[in-house]
Amino acid sequence: MSIAATLRRRFPPIILLLSLLSAFPPLATDMYLPALPQLQQEWGVSFARVNATLVAFFISYCCFLLIHGPLSDRFGRKPPLIAGISVFIAASLLCAVSNSVEMMVAGRFLQGAGASAASAVVFATSKDRFTGPVRQKVFVQIGAIVAAAPMLAPVLGGWILKFFSWHWIFVLQAFLGAVALVGVHFMRETLPEKSTAGLLTVFRSYLHLLGNQGYLRQLMLFSLIGMPLFAFIGGSADLYMNGMGYTAQQYGYFFAFNSSAFILAPLTFSRVSRHYSVRLLIPLAFCGMLTGGLALLVPVLPIPWRLALPMVWTTFCFSFCRPAGNNLILEEVSKDVGSASSLMVFFYFVTGASGIWIFSQGWQDKQQVLGIMVILVACVALGLWFLHSILPAPGSKKESGP
Repeated sequence: MSIAATLRRRFPPIILLLSLLSAFPPLATDMYLPALPQLQQEWGVSFARVNATLVAFFISYCCFLLIHGPLSDRFGRKPPLIAGISVFIAASLLCAVSNSVEMMVAGRFLQGAGASAASAVVFATSKDRFTGPVRQKVFVQIGAIVAAAPMLAPVLGGWILKFFSWHWIFVLQAFLGAVALVGVHFMRETLPEKSTAGLLTVFRSYLHLLGNQGYLRQLMLFSLIGMPLFAFIGGSADLYMNGMGYTAQQYGYFFAFNSSAFILAPLTFSRVSRHYSVRLLIPLAFCGMLTGGLALLVPVLPIPWRLALPMVWTTFCFSFCRPAGNNLILEEVSKDVGSASSLMVFFYFVTGASGIWIFSQGWQDKQQVLGIMVILVACVALGLWFLHSILPAPGSKKESGP
């Protein structure tokens, strides 16, 4: 069997398309991280103001997630995807021609609005097409492929900066959006039965989801653990380039090294979970994050490894339990899956944006702040996990709809 045939069998076209759609947030964010210090100098603004372009993306992304999910339950999965990707392409081109931080913030806000359609629909489409253990395997496959985005994106962005200019980063993002748009055009509709309720009734599904205690506890738990990872993503360029004096290309390699954990962790989980229960592996991953946070506070290793190595381990532990966490959250609902999927990603990015905002403040020792954040999040996650284990929710496994 040829290599191409093997890849098609292991990663069918629908998996590749869902992976590209899932990769919109890291592609839209990580690719231009090496350009942040350059934008700061070019426009003569503070790093906190340049970081507002990140925050604007995540705020818009989170808000529109709550819109696209119910729309996908009402009108099908494809219409919101087509509309959202079209907005993403136009917004990427707006970012490419930006000449001020305010214009970039506006473009990034629109990018977030478009990218949210992809994220809102990916998990719902996966639940439409796959069930049980197969769906968990699909999530692991998507996670492994998507993990390449944050690993390659900053490296690619660094090389674009070396030979061209930061404007071309957003042109490339627009091109990738166009590729996804073509794929969605040929994708078959996966929603078996569209909701006949009015839009107001569809949006009320969020209230019912928040009343599902099992869903809500799992949601809060797996959203919380992403906070220090987002903080690191938002501040990594400042840490490596402004703090340690590395170039954009060198920073891209450090970021890629950290992002390699996003690939290794889901693959490791896929193998280990064949022999051990998910209920055992997830708290072990939280304990691993705790050790990573402690390592960030102990200045034993030389610079830059005292930051790089603990963050690789922390990222690995986070990514190790993330696909299983997505599956556990969605196992708590059987209706309004689009809304449940949107709310899941919404909480994940809201806590992440909070982490970026906290980390962007004028701390003297940002690595210490990062270590404390990892430790606190890991301890709270362990507490919530054991609480969920001993207090089964009376609303779990029930229909989330009225």
